[in-house]
Amino acid sequence: MAIEATYRNRIRLNGIVQGVGFRPFVYRLARECGLSGFVNNNSDGVLIEIEGAPERLAAFRRRLRREAPPLARIVEMRFEEVEPQGQDGFTIRTSQRDSTPSTLISPDVSVCDDCLRELFDPADRRYRYPFINCTNCGPRYTIVKRIPYDRPFTSMSIFPMCEACAREYHDPANRRFHAQPNACPECGPRLRLYRGDGQEVETDDPLAETVRLLREGKIVAIKGLGGFHLAVDARNDGAVRELRRRKGRAEKPFALMAPDIDSVRKFCLVSREEAEILQDPVRPIVLLRARADSALAGSVAPGNRYLGFMLPYTPLHHLLLRDHFDALVMTSGNFSEEPIAIKNEEALQRLASLADYLLLHDREILQRCDDSIVRRAGSATRLVRRARGFVPGPVFLAKPTRLRVLACGAELKNTIALSRGDAVFLSQHIGDLDNPEALAFFQQSIAHLQRILEITPEAIAYDLHPEYLSSKWALRQEGLPKVAVQHHHAHLVSVMAENGVEAPAVGLILDGTGYGTDGTIWGGEVLVGDAHGFRRWAYLSPVPMPGGEAAIRQPWRMAVSYLVAAFGDDYARLSLPFLRNVVPRRLDMLRQMLEKGINSPLTSSCGRLFDGISALLGLRQEISYEAQAAIELEMHVDDSVGDFYTDALPQKVVSGALPVAPLVRAVVQDLERGEATGRIAARFHRTLAELFVLAARQARNETGIDTVALSGGVFQNVYFFEYLLHRLQDEAFAVLTHHHVPTNDGGLALGQVVIADKKLREGEGDQP
Repeated sequence: MAIEATYRNRIRLNGIVQGVGFRPFVYRLARECGLSGFVNNNSDGVLIEIEGAPERLAAFRRRLRREAPPLARIVEMRFEEVEPQGQDGFTIRTSQRDSTPSTLISPDVSVCDDCLRELFDPADRRYRYPFINCTNCGPRYTIVKRIPYDRPFTSMSIFPMCEACAREYHDPANRRFHAQPNACPECGPRLRLYRGDGQEVETDDPLAETVRLLREGKIVAIKGLGGFHLAVDARNDGAVRELRRRKGRAEKPFALMAPDIDSVRKFCLVSREEAEILQDPVRPIVLLRARADSALAGSVAPGNRYLGFMLPYTPLHHLLLRDHFDALVMTSGNFSEEPIAIKNEEALQRLASLADYLLLHDREILQRCDDSIVRRAGSATRLVRRARGFVPGPVFLAKPTRLRVLACGAELKNTIALSRGDAVFLSQHIGDLDNPEALAFFQQSIAHLQRILEITPEAIAYDLHPEYLSSKWALRQEGLPKVAVQHHHAHLVSVMAENGVEAPAVGLILDGTGYGTDGTIWGGEVLVGDAHGFRRWAYLSPVPMPGGEAAIRQPWRMAVSYLVAAFGDDYARLSLPFLRNVVPRRLDMLRQMLEKGINSPLTSSCGRLFDGISALLGLRQEISYEAQAAIELEMHVDDSVGDFYTDALPQKVVSGALPVAPLVRAVVQDLERGEATGRIAARFHRTLAELFVLAARQARNETGIDTVALSGGVFQNVYFFEYLLHRLQDEAFAVLTHHHVPTNDGGLALGQVVIADKKLREGEGDQP
């Protein structure tokens, strides 16, 4: 009788392979294939040694990729043959650490269908337990202190498992085998309800009491996965208005949560693709076209055609909404523009003036993480805010960086990034760095990412703007080479990097503000370049911003500036409702500022042009949140319009300033004729897009480059983005757009990483 040959394979895996049930999967697969050996976690990912007959080993390797757990992502698999050891059986060994960390931690994951069934099963021991989870779902990034992802290194370490949970945890056949947050009502986190004055509410069922309070119109701060939400009944207009008053958020739309997709369809038009996004395990907020007959409170999203809906992603959310509400406002638990609260003590102090009650639990959130926001545009899913469900998942580069770079991002919508090899790890949305709390969150996020990824930066990239707090922080760091990166160059390279393009491209980089190399404010840029460098090929003709920052908050100032640029002193004789509505004294003051150049920096910003036209049409004279005037201009567009202002376009585009005055004059002419402002708004969008098509075409003629990259916050305007995208495609351009990071400043750090690494390779940058 022939003795079957035995071989032993060592398999090293990295990627998202910890905290997703990978070791239990390997254990079961090895047993099914009749193989011996072991599996363990280490800082590099997962190590498997497997022994048996060649055909059984081959079957194991095939199934390893094909049948991996749904949340796993194998980035690299390295295989080698080693000496057989004659081992019997297969074991899961204790996690080990080594000196070459490259594992990826899973993002937080919405509750899975299996756990959901148990949650509402009266016979299950976790019936209505708001912290139910398993290896396929639950908290990850927000509860981990460092790698490897094991219970002692998470905020669950203070909850010893009861006997029943421990049996599940150690049973390879159980869905909770090595599920690090595993718990039950006997041994796990618990809910408590408090009044705004800090007194605990005596109740046997904090959840049921919370539902009752919400039905009464109360505002409740609810501790979730990555921070607190402020919740209120979305049909109760008085309650929503009161939340706005307390939060200091006059008009910016609130996010909503519905119990299921059918409930969302009561209020919004939902396409097949949008339904899939809503139900994805990430569970982002999805921006959806609102129904005209929506029964939601009008104060949820005033002046906006879209509503931001998400589905429940924690057991607690399901328990709150199912059979109780078809929609709750679930907005971030903070004062406007501050970071969300994450700690119980912090919430009782910071949110007491915002919420009537607070629903707390005792599982610590170690890292705050806002809800992600996405929308469909240009036949693809686009990120508006990248946070929960995506972070700390990396963006992969076509070529690895030589150095480990820390990129500090921008001042608004800040995210930071760390690179390691071909992976760039962007932080969750940090927000605007305009207050001490946000700056502290920025610094804490850098430290946390470095710790859980075990990445020590070898270089720092920062925005060229000398007054950005992120730039000032970078310059204070000692001992590392530093690279200042121009804002719009970073935008260009960000979209190129996520599309794996290294050859030069024509970049249409359109946003509100970015510090230019000439010291002026850029934002309507046609760049030609790559990671090595760029040339400013063309730009919107600059105009003054009378009052500087005040012109952003008060778009009527930009409207006057564009009128003066287009008509000179004759602008005062125009018959426009806009001019009649401006207080004469303010108009005189502004004219003097423009004539004398007092506090009126020049800008080529596309965002300021949108603001000015919005004010000119009488839509928005002052804003209460960023980009409000431009958003309301987009919302005002008449979709039936099919023409544009042909006479406002130049016969030939040349490099340099792109003329804006003819477009402003065309808008004014339509206004004086009494044309509907919705039709004017549409023609403005389409004409501006045509101007950039002409610029891209001429840049191609001069450079031979037929790749166009689109980046910048203006491309969050779906009408403008889709029109320009289709026109560029009609002109046979290869168009690069964002898919993995936001087109706004939330994606900027990716470009900073690539540019800094390139420049330091070539000996540029400031040495320590």
